[in-house]
Amino acid sequence: MNERLRIAQNWLPRYTGMPVEAFGDYILLTNFRYYVELFAERFKCKIQGRDRAMQAATNDDGLTIINFGMGSANAATIMDLLMARSPKGVLFLGKCGGLKLSSEIGHFILPIAAIRGEGTSDDYFPPQVPALPSFKLHKFVSDKIAERGLEYRTGVVYTTNRRVWEHDLVFQQRLDDMTCIAIDMETATIFIVGHHNQIARGALLLVSDVPITPEGVKTEESDAQVTRDWTDVHLDLGIEAMTDLEAKGEQIKHFRY
Repeated sequence: MNERLRIAQNWLPRYTGMPVEAFGDYILLTNFRYYVELFAERFKCKIQGRDRAMQAATNDDGLTIINFGMGSANAATIMDLLMARSPKGVLFLGKCGGLKLSSEIGHFILPIAAIRGEGTSDDYFPPQVPALPSFKLHKFVSDKIAERGLEYRTGVVYTTNRRVWEHDLVFQQRLDDMTCIAIDMETATIFIVGHHNQIARGALLLVSDVPITPEGVKTEESDAQVTRDWTDVHLDLGIEAMTDLEAKGEQIKHFRY
């Protein structure tokens, strides 16, 4: 464990350009550099790691945001490297594809669980171990959504390593049989590796496309529209939830059974 910790302490600054001590107690994770830029502009703080694999920034309240890239391998990497800081809470602000005909672009999803279809999490726990968020952290997020009068859904998210699957009708039927509400590439990994490393974690996902309909498959133009319309609100909710969590001094205990 000590050797593993030393690796994380060395690699977290190597990947982000930020010293370990500069990371806050609460962390926002994202797949998008634009979220980090918006955060830094809002709080007038410096972005670290512009020439590194990941970018990060920390505001004066001790809240850090990290763009870790895309996919389950990167999600596992950042959740392992955060061992070096042992944050009190991590919230993933990600995008997902809606898998119900009632799904609409701009809906928010608070996953109650994630199905481990990505394979990466198998290196941490047997497949029977469920990928779950920390309930108390999600409670703070849901409170912030409710305060704004916004709509959100709860349900099970399917996490996959497949980037192009929209043509595969057999795979789509499997998703339907599993009653998944959305699909993404990181949530299950973040939940499982967070569990493994005893880090409280959650995810607030934004429906950016509805890929089960031919006209709903994401394009560069449609994704840009989602970014323009919803990024500010998505980031606001994450900032408010994690800042409130820190201000109230809530401790999220992690239990290993």
